[in-house]
Amino acid sequence: MSVDNVPQRETHAFQAEINQLLSLVINSLYSHKEIFLRELVSNASDALDKLRFRAITEPELLSDAPELELRIVPDEQQGTLTIEDTGIGMSHDELVKNLGTIAHSGSREFLQLAAQRGQKDVQLIGQFGVGFYSAYLVADQVEVVSRPAGKDTQAFRWSSEAHGTFTVEPAERAARGTSVILHLKEDQKEFLEEYRLRSLITQYSDYVGHPIKLQVTKHTGSGADEKTETALEVVNKASALWQRAKSDITDEQYQEFYKHLTHDWEPPLAWTHFKADGNQQFTGLLFVPKHPPFDLDSQQQRGVRLFVKRVFIMDRCEELVPLWLRFVRGVIDSDDLPLNVSRELLQDSQVVRAIRKHVVKKSLDLLEKLSKDKPEDYTVFWKAFGTVLKEGLASEAEQKDKLGGLLRYESTHGEGLTSLADYVSRMKEGQEALYYVYGESRKAVEDGPHLEALKQRGYEVLFMTDPVDEWAAQGLREFQGKPLVSALQADLKLQATDEQKKEQEQRAEGLKGLTSKMKDVLQESVREVRVSDRLTDSPVCLVVPEGGSPAYLERLLQQRGKAMPRMKRILEVNPKHPVIEHLKAVYEANPAEAQVSEWIELLHDQALLTEGSTISDPNRFARRLTSLLTQVAGQAVKVSAPEAKDTQPVSAAS
Repeated sequence: MSVDNVPQRETHAFQAEINQLLSLVINSLYSHKEIFLRELVSNASDALDKLRFRAITEPELLSDAPELELRIVPDEQQGTLTIEDTGIGMSHDELVKNLGTIAHSGSREFLQLAAQRGQKDVQLIGQFGVGFYSAYLVADQVEVVSRPAGKDTQAFRWSSEAHGTFTVEPAERAARGTSVILHLKEDQKEFLEEYRLRSLITQYSDYVGHPIKLQVTKHTGSGADEKTETALEVVNKASALWQRAKSDITDEQYQEFYKHLTHDWEPPLAWTHFKADGNQQFTGLLFVPKHPPFDLDSQQQRGVRLFVKRVFIMDRCEELVPLWLRFVRGVIDSDDLPLNVSRELLQDSQVVRAIRKHVVKKSLDLLEKLSKDKPEDYTVFWKAFGTVLKEGLASEAEQKDKLGGLLRYESTHGEGLTSLADYVSRMKEGQEALYYVYGESRKAVEDGPHLEALKQRGYEVLFMTDPVDEWAAQGLREFQGKPLVSALQADLKLQATDEQKKEQEQRAEGLKGLTSKMKDVLQESVREVRVSDRLTDSPVCLVVPEGGSPAYLERLLQQRGKAMPRMKRILEVNPKHPVIEHLKAVYEANPAEAQVSEWIELLHDQALLTEGSTISDPNRFARRLTSLLTQVAGQAVKVSAPEAKDTQPVSAAS
C-alpha cells in the first residue's frame, strides 16, 4: 500500500449497542478479572497458528522474521501492559471489522474458510469474538498496533476507551504481528508485577504451543556499579505432554508431569494416556494418586483440569468428572468442546456427555488393570479411595458391574481384603447369595447374633463398615448372578431340609404362647415376634423388615440432621436357648408372673444393644439387670451354702 493511499486518523462507532454489550463483557461475563490475560494470549496464539498454517503454501510470509512467539511487556512507568505476537497481523479493514463488531470472530471466519478448502487440522481457540474485550476488565484504554504479514504492508493503530467509538490511524511497526497495549486502571496495577504475570501464564497458558516471553528486570553488580537491565525470558513449557505420542514418553516424564500438575511429592500409583478420534476429538491423561488430598471430601472438588486446544479453561470439571471419581487427577484437552461465550462454563451437549463417558470408562479400566497387575498397589488405592469409589454404586447404576469387580471388603474368611469374585469362587455348595453385615466396625458386628447360622453353615460374610456401604449394596444388588443379602434383613432365606423345616414349625408351635406374650409386652417396640432359624448361641435378635434401615444407618442419618422415622423391627427368638426355655417354663407355670414381662423387656434391650441401637431408658435397664443379677447371685449362695457346711468340719479336723 502506498503512502498516498494510507487512510489518516478515522473515528468509527461501535456496532450493535456497544455500550450495553461492553458492560455485559466487563461486569457479567467473566468471574475473575485475571481471565483477560488468558484470552489475549489465546488470541495471540491463534494469530501465530494462522500464520504458520498459511506459510505452508506462502513461505514468503515468514521472510521478515521466522520466529513465532508471544511477548508480554509490563511498563510500570507508563502503567501499560503489552501483549504482542509475531503472527498473521491485521490490516486496516480487518481491525475495523474484527475489533469494531462485538461477537465478530476472525478466528471463526478463518476456520470456516479453512473448512471450505478441506483444511481442518488448524488449532484455533478464539471462536467467540469477545475475548479481546476482556481487556477492559483491567484497562480503561486499549490500543492495538498491527501489521499484516507480507511485503510492503502498512501498520495501523486501533484505539478505544470503550465509550462508544474507536479510532484507526496509520502507525509504525517494523515487522508483522500485533501488539495489544493495555493502559491499566489504577486499581489493576498488580498485573504489572513479574510474579503475578508469571503465575497467571503458568496457570492458564503453560502449554500454549508457542514460546511466551515475559520481560523481566534483572539487577547486576552492587553498590555504585549496580545496573538494572531488562530481558525476555521464556515462561511457559510450550509443550503439552499429553499431546505427544505415548511411545515418546518415559515413566519418569509421566511422574514428573504428575508432580508438576498436582504438587504431590509422591509419584502416582497408575496412569492412563488416551486419545479419542471420530466425531469428538480429545486427549486425556489421568492419574491415580497414592494418598487422598485434604479436600477430597469437598463436594466441589474435582481433580481433572480442562483444556481446549492446550489453553487452560477450568480446574473443576463437574460436567466431565462424576463426584465418585473426584480422586482422579489429570487433564482433558478437547478440540471441539462447546463452552459458553466466556469460555468459563461448559454447555450441556452430546460432546460433553461423550467425554464424560470416556473419562469414566478409562478411569475404571485403569483401576481394573491396577487390581490385576499390581494387587498390593490396588490395596493402597482402596484404603485411600475405596469409600469414594463406592459412591458410584449409589449414583451411577450403569457402572455397577465394573464397580462390583473393584470392590474390596474384609470378611469372615480371614484377615485382609477380598474381592467379590474371590468370595464367589469360595461359595459353599448350595449357597445361593453373597451375605454381608453392615455396622460401625468389624469388631462391632463380627460376633453378632445375626451371623450365627451363617457361620454354622460355613457361609462367608462380608463386613461393610463404611457409611456409604448400605447404599452401595442396594445399588449393586447382585454380583455374577448372585444376590447380595444383608444378614440383618428379616428375609434371610437360609436353606433347610424338609426335616429341619418341620422341626422349626413344631418349635414355633410349641413357643406360640410365649411369643404371643412377648408381642403383647413389646407391641410399642416391635412389629412381630417369631421363632428364628438364624440364631444358634444367642437367645434373641432384632432383624430389619423389608423397606427398613439398619440401626447404624439410622444413627448416621440422625447425626447428620436427617432423622427418619424408625421402622419397628422383628424380634426373633431362639427356641433352643436355655434362657428362652426357662422363660417358657415360668410363663406356662404362671402367665401373670410379673417377672416374665421384666425379662422380656430385658431381652429386647439386649437385642437393641447387639444391633447397635440405643436403649430408650438405660436407667431402667440397669435396674432390671441389677435385680436379675441379685436373684442369680442369691440362688448361687443358697446352692453353695450346704456345701460350705459339709466341708467346714473337715477343715476344722485337719
